[in-house]
Amino acid sequence: MKHIDKQLLDDVSRQAQKSDRLRMNYNFHQSLDEKCHRFLNAVEPGTKVEIHRHPTKDESFVLLRGRVRVNTYNDDGSVDESVVLCPEEGLYGVDIPKNIWHNVESLESGSVFFECKEGPFVPHEVERLLHLSDKG
Repeated sequence: MKHIDKQLLDDVSRQAQKSDRLRMNYNFHQSLDEKCHRFLNAVEPGTKVEIHRHPTKDESFVLLRGRVRVNTYNDDGSVDESVVLCPEEGLYGVDIPKNIWHNVESLESGSVFFECKEGPFVPHEVERLLHLSDKG
């Protein structure tokens, strides 16, 4: 059994702070081929999570600490919904259905969320990751 405790969150956050991407995953699944991917995602202010969608996969985020903004978008690039997750304020997470454009923005250092989505891992290029700014 793996414990999700303050020490683990601190360790993953420190790795995110040192990362060029300003984020770091800690996987609970043993292989990228597994049917269910469960992981921590530590995100720091300034990390860039591109607007993307997963054509065949639902995705759930539960914020364990910190503050993050989750945005969903319409096909024309306009914001459909924007929510700030903050456990201290009673807003813990979101479930994003497949094929919905979305991104995440860290609003506070040390923010960590638990993420769950269907596997196996498919590189974004294969999933037809599209940037709304590229649509014409």
